[in-house]
Order: sequence, then C-alpha cells, then structure tokens
Amino acid sequence: MRVLLVGAGGVGTAITRIAARRSFFDHMVVADYDLARAEAAVAALGDGDARFSACRTDASDEAAVAALLKEQRCDVLLNATDPRFVLPLFHAAAAAGAHYLDMAMSLSRPHPERPYEQCGVKLGDAQFAQAEEWEKAGRLALVGMGVEPGLSDVFARYAADELFDEIEEIGIRDGANLAVEGYDFAPSFNIWTTIEECLNPPVVYEADRGWFTTEPFSEPEVFDFPEGIGPVECVNVEHEEVLLVPRWIDAKRVTFKYGLGEDFIGKLRTLHALGLDSTAPVTVATSLGPAEVSPRDIVAAVLPDPATLGDRMTGKTCAGTWVKGVKDGAPREVYLYHVVDNEWSMREYDCQAVVWQTAINPVVALELLADGTWSRSGVLGPEAFAPRPFLDLLTAYGSPWGLREQ
Repeated sequence: MRVLLVGAGGVGTAITRIAARRSFFDHMVVADYDLARAEAAVAALGDGDARFSACRTDASDEAAVAALLKEQRCDVLLNATDPRFVLPLFHAAAAAGAHYLDMAMSLSRPHPERPYEQCGVKLGDAQFAQAEEWEKAGRLALVGMGVEPGLSDVFARYAADELFDEIEEIGIRDGANLAVEGYDFAPSFNIWTTIEECLNPPVVYEADRGWFTTEPFSEPEVFDFPEGIGPVECVNVEHEEVLLVPRWIDAKRVTFKYGLGEDFIGKLRTLHALGLDSTAPVTVATSLGPAEVSPRDIVAAVLPDPATLGDRMTGKTCAGTWVKGVKDGAPREVYLYHVVDNEWSMREYDCQAVVWQTAINPVVALELLADGTWSRSGVLGPEAFAPRPFLDLLTAYGSPWGLREQ
C-alpha cells in the first residue's frame, strides 16, 4: 500500500509517528501547502525509515492532488486537513482512482429559515451523494474515521452487534480534564473546526422524526467520565456521528454531547457575537494596503498551534459512546471509551493527547484495509465494517479501550 497523507499539522504529524512503527504500508508521501512543515514531519522520524517522503501540494487544487496521486502511484489518500478541503480531496481521489479516508466530513449549511428546527445541508451530504459512483468504480471512501467520528462509531457498531438486542439511544460523550499552562484560551484541537462544530445548529436523530436541529449548547447534562476525569457538563454539538450511526444501526435516538465548560462556551459565544466566527472575507486595512481575510482565520492565526501545546498540557482526554437499551429482556446501559493521558502520549510519541487520539484511528483502519480485513466499496462510515478486528488491533497498537456498565 502506498499512501498520500495530505496535511502535516498536529494530526498529520502524529499519523506519521504512529505509522512509522507499523509495517503494513510500502510508502507514505506527506504533503502540505507548507513544504517545510511536511519536511519537518518526515525529518522527525529520523534517517532510518525511507518509507516516508515530503512534498508540497495545495489541498484546494483538485487537479493537482489527483496528478500527485498518480505520479506517486498512491493507492489511498488520507485527508488530515480541516473540513474546508474535504470535497476537493474527495474528488481528487475519485479522479485518480484511489481510495479515500477522512476524519471529518463535508461541511453543513444551516436551514435558511428554521436553522434551529430543521436540517439544511447535513454533514457528509455532498459525499454520500456520490456513493453510487464510488461503488461502481470499486473504490472505498471511508468517511469520518478519526476518533470522533471514527472510534466512537466503531463502538456503536460493536454495541449493536454484541451488547444489545434493542437500542434506545446511542450518545457520544466526550470530556477531558486537560489544562494548558500559561493560556486562558488555548483549544487543544484546530480552532477552525472547533468553531464550526460548536456554533452550528446541533443535529439530533430520532427514529420517528429523522434528523432535526436544536440550539447550540442545548440540553446540558453532567456525565461522569472514567479514569479520574470525573463529572463534566456536556452539551449538544453538531457532529458527524449523528449523521452516520442511523445509516447502519437501528437506534431510537442518536446524540452527540461535548464537555466544553462554561468558560469555553462563553468565549465561543463572544466570538459569534462579534462576527469573528465568520468565514466570509472582509477587507482589512494594513500598513501594506487593504487585505482580504476571514475573521475566523484571524482567530486561528492569533491562537497557539494546538500541536505545540503538548509540553504545557496536563490531564486526560476521553472519547466514548454511551448506549442504552435491552439485552436478554433486561435494561442495560454501557459506556465504551478510550482515554489518553497527555503525559503518556508526549513521552511515547511527542504528541499531545487530543491529536494523537485522533490520529491513531485512521492508521488502524489503513492497516485493516491493507490486509483485506476491511474490504468494501462505496462511501461508507466506520459502522459499515466489523468492529472487533478494529478494537483488537487498537489494543495491539498499545492503546486499549474500556467498557463500563452504567
């Protein structure tokens, strides 16, 4: 297997460090708009692994990426960029006859009249619209294969297959006790993506009414996270799992709630009130003359790069799937989860916990595809595949998961 990894930021760099310890692929081309960043990711692996090389590419240039895939004879494109670039990379892989993996899906657009009641364009709609073409071509687009979405969806499939006869609700619950020394506001993940998912109308699924939306940060609940993290207030946030899970799993309700905290929510609300979450370019007067820039990109530029925060971070992050239903005629609730301690991920991989936890899952998926354990065509989420091989291999990578009866 030859892999084109597009994006050498925090998650992309973590992918290279995880993949370097595995033997399932022949070569990984690390491509980024900033060539120096791609070269740094490869150089950090040392001189002993010739399976990695670096190059420059523009993720928004579909034709250029397709040409790069063909030139490098890559079997699969792994997208480690932010969601703005999902569609050009998705289309580039199709044009080049390559398989495709991403960790976030094509962007949504709120309903123009009733944004907090009805869905407009949903996350992933543009990709699922091409499912028939991918299936006819015999190629796989595995979408939403990070940690959330990704591992959380694998947990949902595992629960449906092995733990329940009937499912009342599948709820993704994400929380952490991470702290960043020296910063009042330093998101541990890409701020562009964080703003997008937190300020968009959250989507909820119910079997009797389908997908619908609510107000941002709605339905707060306190969820007790494992391994010392403890109780964290979680709120509704837009996320891919709600759009993926019901396509393959029979559940009466599907939700996603994120532990953000009052201070974080307050800062996001302020960004929104000031229009600083907007992606529409505005003209800014500078000493060199007028410049066009989006307010959200300004916010991203002034905040620290999440990939550089690891040595200032302490604590753990938890991604997991809470499931409520019936097994053998009796009610049951479980929480399937994956916890990463920042001290461990920094010591073992020199990567902060949140980006490392995201990065390990597409690498595991690539290995399952390389050895034929996972093999299908079309546009598919993680729920479409057998979960046990993934969970077993995740443990073999040295990152075990847990199950707690509620």
